[in-house]
Amino acid sequence: MPTPPLRDVPASPEVAEIERALHRITYLSTRARRHERLMAMAGVPLDRAAVALLRQMADIEPMRPGELAARLGVEASHVTRTVQQLEKSGHVTRVPDPDDRRAQRIELTDAGREAIARIRETGVRGMQVALAHWSPEELRQLATLFHRMVDDFLAHPTDEETEGAPTA
Repeated sequence: MPTPPLRDVPASPEVAEIERALHRITYLSTRARRHERLMAMAGVPLDRAAVALLRQMADIEPMRPGELAARLGVEASHVTRTVQQLEKSGHVTRVPDPDDRRAQRIELTDAGREAIARIRETGVRGMQVALAHWSPEELRQLATLFHRMVDDFLAHPTDEETEGAPTA
């Protein structure tokens, strides 16, 4: 069953509050100063694009650059530039694609795995401090609901994400 256009669905006050909170979280998490502070604490001098790429690769790797671009929701040229920077810094390397020897996959090096582990550890410590007064049950509920929300977002793309896509 197709998803109704967004403009035809009235938003409940609860959904409006979730959107507002999500906007605030996104704004806070993407601030340049926050990123720079996190990188300084982790001892990893990488820009936001490089960190996003390494985080994605740490979860599922190795992968082709085009697949990586699709997963990150960016143009392939952005991934190409970032991969080149990460190759120079020793965080990733290119390896032959076993399914197609003409193609290459991008793979984390030991330095890349160490960098993302330090970034994640530093982020988790900061979050631990901020959420120290939350009970373990509240933290479990929040994690469960966040994962559920992301899964639902992925299962129901917005009109913007489906523009130009072929219709059934």
